[in-house]
Amino acid sequence: MIDIRRFDTLGKADHGWLKANFHFSFADYFDQRRMHWGALRVWNDDIIAPRTGFPPHPHADMEIITYVRKGAISHRDSLGNQGRTVAGDVQVMSAGTGITHAEYNLEEEELHSFQLWILADRKGIPPRWGEKQFPREARDGRFAVLASGRDEVEDEGALRINADARVLGATVKAGEQVTYDLGGRKGYLVPATGKVEIEGEIVNARDGAALADIATLTVKALEDAELVLVDTK
Repeated sequence: MIDIRRFDTLGKADHGWLKANFHFSFADYFDQRRMHWGALRVWNDDIIAPRTGFPPHPHADMEIITYVRKGAISHRDSLGNQGRTVAGDVQVMSAGTGITHAEYNLEEEELHSFQLWILADRKGIPPRWGEKQFPREARDGRFAVLASGRDEVEDEGALRINADARVLGATVKAGEQVTYDLGGRKGYLVPATGKVEIEGEIVNARDGAALADIATLTVKALEDAELVLVDTK
C-alpha cells in the first residue's frame, strides 16, 4: 500500500522567518487522516531565514531527529550541549524526562531541514543530544542507517533513539534503483531532492510516501535523488 502526500497538499505555515510544511497534523494544522504513521508523529519540512530561529522551549518523551538539507542549524540545550549541524548531517535529541533547547540559523543563507518526531517507546529515560556527520558518498546506492533504536550491533554507527524505528538516508543516480527490506513494517519516504518511482507511483521532491504491507521496498530514481526514509512499527 502506498499513499502519496503531494507537497502542495501538506499543511502550511508562513511566519515570515519560518516557512513550514507539515506532513502530519501539527500546531494549527489539523487533519484527522494525517495524525501519525506508526510511531512517526511529525515530519516538518522547514525553511528558516538567516539569523533567526526557535528560542528556548521544552520537550519530553519524544525522539526528535533533524536532517539538514541546506545550510546549518545551531543547537543549545539545558544539558549544556552545543553544536552546529551542516547539510547532509543529522542531530538527534531524546527528550526523555524533559529538556529545553533552542535551534537557530546563525548563517547568512536559508536553512532547509526535515525535522522528525518519533514517539518514544519508554518513559523515564534521561534526556540526551548528539550529532554525527554522514557523508553522502557513504549512502550512494544504498540506504544507510542514520538513527536507530534497533539492534546496536546491526546498526553500529547510527545515532541512538529510544524507539523501535530507524531513520535512513540514500542517494541514487538517475536510472538506478535502491532497495530496503521493510518486512511488512510501516515506512515513510520523502525525496529531499529528485524524482523517484515506487510501485508505479511517481514521488516528487518533498512529496511524502506512506508505505505499508511491503516486504521489499524498491525505489527507482527518475532523476538524481536524495532520499530520507523512516522504518517504524
